[in-house]
Amino acid sequence: MTHDHDLVLRPTAAETSAALNPPPGRNGGDLVVETLTGLGATTVFGLPGQHALGMFDALRRSDLRYVGLRVENNAGFAADAYGRVTGEAAPLLLSTGPGALTSLAALQEAAAASAPVLAISSQIPTAGLGGGRHGYLHELPDQQASFRGVVKSVHTVRTQSQIPSAIAAAWESALTVPHGPVWVEIPQDVLLAQTSLPVVTALDATPKDVVPRPELTAVAAHLLSNATRPAIIAGGGVVRADAAGKLRALAEKLDAPVITTFGGKGAFPWEHPLSLQSWLEDRHTTDFLEDADVLLVVGSGLGELSSNYHTFKPRGRVIQIEADLGKLESNHPALGIHADARLALSALLETVGERTDPTAADRVGTVLTRVRERIAAQELTLEQDVLASVRRALPDDSPSFWDMTILAYWAWSAFDPRGSNTMHSAQGAGGLGYGFPAALGAAAADPTRPVLAVSGDGGALYSIAELATAKQYDLNVTWLIVDDGGYGILREYMTDTFGEATATELSRPDYVALAESFGVPGVRTTRETLEVDLAKALAAPGPSLVLLPAVLRMFAPTHLG
Repeated sequence: MTHDHDLVLRPTAAETSAALNPPPGRNGGDLVVETLTGLGATTVFGLPGQHALGMFDALRRSDLRYVGLRVENNAGFAADAYGRVTGEAAPLLLSTGPGALTSLAALQEAAAASAPVLAISSQIPTAGLGGGRHGYLHELPDQQASFRGVVKSVHTVRTQSQIPSAIAAAWESALTVPHGPVWVEIPQDVLLAQTSLPVVTALDATPKDVVPRPELTAVAAHLLSNATRPAIIAGGGVVRADAAGKLRALAEKLDAPVITTFGGKGAFPWEHPLSLQSWLEDRHTTDFLEDADVLLVVGSGLGELSSNYHTFKPRGRVIQIEADLGKLESNHPALGIHADARLALSALLETVGERTDPTAADRVGTVLTRVRERIAAQELTLEQDVLASVRRALPDDSPSFWDMTILAYWAWSAFDPRGSNTMHSAQGAGGLGYGFPAALGAAAADPTRPVLAVSGDGGALYSIAELATAKQYDLNVTWLIVDDGGYGILREYMTDTFGEATATELSRPDYVALAESFGVPGVRTTRETLEVDLAKALAAPGPSLVLLPAVLRMFAPTHLG
């Protein structure tokens, strides 16, 4: 009798011949690029270094497209954006020690935003491993230890035969929800040694589904169906799961108002009658959500920004759907459902009863009116005009990438992304320098649409070297830099707290002249001409820079009183 587990796929004669006679001149680096190709990768990001040269040499024998940035952290941001917009694991090739460590801030952002990044680093030769002080260039006593608290999983390779399986396991980890960055390290000598192993072909790294438990979704459906004042908070998990359509269908079936977190921008239509938009940093919104008798939180851990700096105190029953197990009930007691947002919303759609609330749209409108009146009373027309000009200039289907800058903080609350998965920022980990290199990664993923990057002058100086990358690969990115001569938001924080600011003022270059020195066209704009200048830059192929000298202010917070 033959059992199913006894069945094996036997290679053909041609496959056997190819396996027994692999092409000459291959090394461990070839096993890396062959594995990536077999898993479906088409583009890799990175920066070469001495220990990693075996991987980079192998690239020229592969069909993988390489996009090289000038700083490892920026390469990590580019891979992060590529992963966000495509949903694919973005390979990031790095060298040992300083090169690897320089990527840490980018990997932290990828982890916070659930962006699938497959970081593959070299390591010192195997003879130097084990924690001794051998004096190798780039040597760390335990390189993996620097990444364990940042990435989803760490995978080590010590022989060539381990390479395909280790990378496949990392790929699966990166793409299992919640998505995130993973780390693979391979010693220099393993990458450089010639290999007689056959060319890597068949690989199975299918990510596992995180399926909701039916008894939990049944209780959730009952609570929502019988709620008097249901409301929904939609986080980044909805965007990553491509579940915006299911969220809208559920909200309309329940007549439940929806607010999107800053990471969930675009998860629900901005102008929908049930849309509270993204005004989370507003007490009027917080009061409305606290008043819900049943609150459905999808794809959010209700962290600092999503909870109006932890001033949000729900009074009703909370249902939390979250793929990251560590975020379930981490901030508020809830009916916690560990699941992918798309699968859980599908289950709820099948089981909730339809309810009608003729007051829902009016209640939403009342909240938005109060928010607008609060902002209008602060005389912040410059900031609103600038943001409106950006929105009018940017094509509806173009993605935008925002650095940690005052205009981005406005955009979190007030910008209509006009589509799911089109607006991205570094609000997950909150590091500077994200906007421009991330936009380059998105442009590499889809060259058919112009991409917008928005930075302040402080954040711009983190990634100014990537103007060379934009020019070298002719990437279709327009970079808007708002120049206020310093770290604007820190200037505000310090002035409000201490009465004056320290260490916030910056000497800065002529950004237009600097861009032109890289061969990238630049223009200095004004509040009045921003829309025209930005639209013109976005319509022109290739990279461009638009400089807006302006001192912007934030709207007053509501969580301090």
